[in-house]
Parts: sequence; structure tokens; C-alpha cells
Amino acid sequence: MSVHDAVKIGIVSISDRASSGVYEDKGLPALQDWLTRALHNPVTFEARLIADEQATISQTLVELVDAGCSLVLTTGGTGPALRDVTPEATLAVADKEMPGFGEQMRQISLKFVPTAILSRQVAVIRGQSLIINLPGQPKAIAETLEGLKDASGQQIVNGIFAAVPYCIDLIGGPYLETQDAVCKAFRPKNAIRAPRV
Repeated sequence: MSVHDAVKIGIVSISDRASSGVYEDKGLPALQDWLTRALHNPVTFEARLIADEQATISQTLVELVDAGCSLVLTTGGTGPALRDVTPEATLAVADKEMPGFGEQMRQISLKFVPTAILSRQVAVIRGQSLIINLPGQPKAIAETLEGLKDASGQQIVNGIFAAVPYCIDLIGGPYLETQDAVCKAFRPKNAIRAPRV
């Protein structure tokens, strides 16, 4: 019996070409690998590989929330190209928008590429679930979630995942506990749960 809350996480890779088999999807393995390393909690993944179709994306997000996913992470479809409709599909199913996530993701990515300003990632709350649009490339996914560290391992820029566990606390979800070496979650002192044995 684990002392950590079990959590169900939806991971969605949005790509016309990968979903039709033109090339191998790298988004879902990258998301699953990072989350497995970052969390102490036992995680059940609900994975979906879908095309860049706004109605399909919205429907998939609703299904994952309805299936009990406390967190849903998408990758792909957030640029300015005509087929990039992930933010619109995400906002269409939102109860609340959480603009700080998108702002911070662009700040992190700007440390690497000037084209980060073309990214339109959003984060929203639907019911008791947090939905976040992440970049499409595995390297950018990890950078965005973890943030930037210097050569000695000191955090220079916070990744967005540091704020995810407390956000999920506030909307009534499970208590997520992170592996500090990967990404240290931040909670106010009064929100930190005493370790269970």
C-alpha cells in the first residue's frame, strides 16, 4: 500500500502526421517518462494520440476530465500555423483560464529560442482538473516543466510544474508529491501535508 495518493493523468499528443502513422510520436513517451521521474505518486496514464482537429481535441479533453484525470497535459498544436488549434480547443472546454502557466512557459522557452513568442500555450481548469498545453518537442517539454538550473543544480528559472501540485490541491484533487531532484513542488507552509508512514 503506497503512502502517496494515486493519481490519474491524461496525456495527449496532437499531431496530424503522427496520428496518421507518417512518423513516430515522441510526445507521449516524453510526457510519461518525465512524469514518472518527477512524481512519487502511483500514476495511471490515459494516453491519446489525435489529429489537429479542434472538435476532436475538445472532446478528448472532456473525456479525460470525465474519466477522473486530475491533470491533463497536451503536446503539439500551439503555434501560429493554420492547423494549430490546441489553445482554441482547450479554451472551449474551460471553466477558468490560468494565464500564468502560458506566460511562464514562454519565459522559459525564450531563454532558448526567440521564436518562443510564437507559442500560444494555455492552461485551464475544467471541473476538478488542470489542463495544460505544452510545447511539441520532448526537450522543450522537459525544459518547460522543470525550468532552468545552473551547472551546480541551483534553480535559475522555475518550471511550471513547481506550481501544479498546489493548484491541484486548490481544486480538490489528489496530493501530488514530487521528486525534488527533478522538480521541487512549492506549497505555502500551511498547505504542506505531514509525511505519512
